[in-house]
Amino acid sequence: MRKIVIVTGIVQGVGFRFSARREAARLGVTGWVRNRSDGSVEAAVQGDAERVTDMLRWLRTGPSSANVRSFEVTNVVPVDGEADFEIAD
Repeated sequence: MRKIVIVTGIVQGVGFRFSARREAARLGVTGWVRNRSDGSVEAAVQGDAERVTDMLRWLRTGPSSANVRSFEVTNVVPVDGEADFEIAD
């Protein structure tokens, strides 16, 4: 399963991407996370359904320094060969 997530609120400058990478490693999901020019954070999360669901749950709140206001999820086709969860440009 693969999901694309857009998170808005106070999500940049609060360690969101680094915390997301740490949580993804803990859960064993792959994908990426990046800041967007509009102040939101976008992430692609891939793995088995239970682990992706757990990661989505974490992304809904983010690290303690974040203030998530909205959360939008889109289903997409899984990508072969992704081995890690990266911070993208």
